[in-house]
Amino acid sequence: MSTDPVDGTDFHVFDTTLRDGAQREGVSYSVADKLAVARLMDEVGVGFIEGGWPGALPKDTEFFSRARTELSLKHAQLVAFGATRKAGVRVEDDGQVRALLEAETPVVCLVAKSDVRHVRDALRTTLEENLAMVADTVAFLVGHGRRVFLDCEHFFDGYSHDPDYGIRVLEAAFGSGAEVGVLCDTNGGMLPTGIGRVVTDVRARVSGRLGIHCQDDTGCAVANSLAAVEAGVTHVQGTANGYGERAGNADTFSLIGNLVTKMGLPVVPAECLPELQRVSHAIAELANIAPDDHQPFVGASAFAHKAGLHASAIKVSPELYNHLDPAVVGNDMRILVTEMAGRASIELKGRELGVDLAGQADAIGRVVDQVKVLEADGWSFEAADASFELMLRAQLPGAPAPLFELESYKTSVEHWGNGVVVSEATVKVHIFDEHGRSERIITTAEGNGPVNALDNALRQALVSRHPHLAQVSLADYKVRILGWKGGTSATTRVLISSTDGVGEWTTVGVHDNIVEASWHALVDALTYAVLHRPAVSG
Repeated sequence: MSTDPVDGTDFHVFDTTLRDGAQREGVSYSVADKLAVARLMDEVGVGFIEGGWPGALPKDTEFFSRARTELSLKHAQLVAFGATRKAGVRVEDDGQVRALLEAETPVVCLVAKSDVRHVRDALRTTLEENLAMVADTVAFLVGHGRRVFLDCEHFFDGYSHDPDYGIRVLEAAFGSGAEVGVLCDTNGGMLPTGIGRVVTDVRARVSGRLGIHCQDDTGCAVANSLAAVEAGVTHVQGTANGYGERAGNADTFSLIGNLVTKMGLPVVPAECLPELQRVSHAIAELANIAPDDHQPFVGASAFAHKAGLHASAIKVSPELYNHLDPAVVGNDMRILVTEMAGRASIELKGRELGVDLAGQADAIGRVVDQVKVLEADGWSFEAADASFELMLRAQLPGAPAPLFELESYKTSVEHWGNGVVVSEATVKVHIFDEHGRSERIITTAEGNGPVNALDNALRQALVSRHPHLAQVSLADYKVRILGWKGGTSATTRVLISSTDGVGEWTTVGVHDNIVEASWHALVDALTYAVLHRPAVSG
């Protein structure tokens, strides 16, 4: 095995979100989406973006056509993907190979069989013809000025069955001008120790640049890729957020995060690393998939701390419990307020929320006790920062006055013919002005459900004094039944996310009745909006 150190400046990060990632169940990118994803991946500094299979898929053919005029990549080169020529067909006469040239990308990535069983049973050709298919296609594309990478499909399975044939495929590719031979764990069945062992052995037998492509069927795709890098590969393939068929692929963002911050390899420009979280979430939106809060490096919970013991240490030195500064990858540290919270957690959370708790030891103690009592009753503030901020401010001098006093509310649901269901809510409140004077207001509104109707009615009541509340709307609504009390007296917890088109905040409500639980969350949501937007004087 060569012991030459890997040089990150000559390292390939190859992203295949637009091909492999698009194979995830439920994902279907439009051509406009694919162009947007390509621009985003370029912003994190990857070296290569595989755009799809021209000639085989009309959408991909259109993508490459539009990319010529609509994409201006700063860091990455665009790559067209395709197969070697068909068995028994001259490479010049193969339409799929011609389509690769017509895509006009500087780089082409070919896929070839490297497992003798696949050659015989899937391609139904001879081992020698498969080698000729590789050599002919690589040479043809190189002769037309393309850089060529070769994906050796099912390489590790093939290597365990016949360790010589995969080497012959690599040699045929390198001998014809291929720059990279990519070892593919196509069915995702390998573990890091096996990957390292095989890559070490292959490096000792061939002289060309090796790459790695890992699926995540064992949950080891990122670890397998890093093991391959340690064994000497200098080209890694992944997809944004690990999207891909079955269990997915190695996550490009985790690969970059680990390669740069843990292995010291500058595989992307330094200014691109802080873009990881933003790009991860933007691509999730394009794929219509909720971002994974627990995704390493870029997830909202990746640097979230819950226990009081952790918080006490973090208050002294954040690096004691963070494996790196979250800002390096564009993320942020969060303190979760739960029944395990101590004073340090409350202080840190207050600092995060912009609430000055200096000299407020008694108030902090009251909040700690209040959180423990409320969470014992089913409340949870981990995902409801807005509700927690209101509770915190209520314990401090100069606490904001309530917006109103509730007299009563009423909701109804009517089912009409043809499946039409109408919800209506009436709210009676006494609204306070800045001098403490109250005005009784009654409003009625409809909605697509009782909670939506309540929200509309309450905002109508408040909007004369707080006009900006007209811009506030429900962004998400989650209900959880907490059934530990037994029988039919289960407690309901409601989380409501609200937005005004600029920001988004989450509030919580708990009660045996789902509408009352929702009311608590709605009141907090609108109170929070007013707290962060000046009220209109009158």
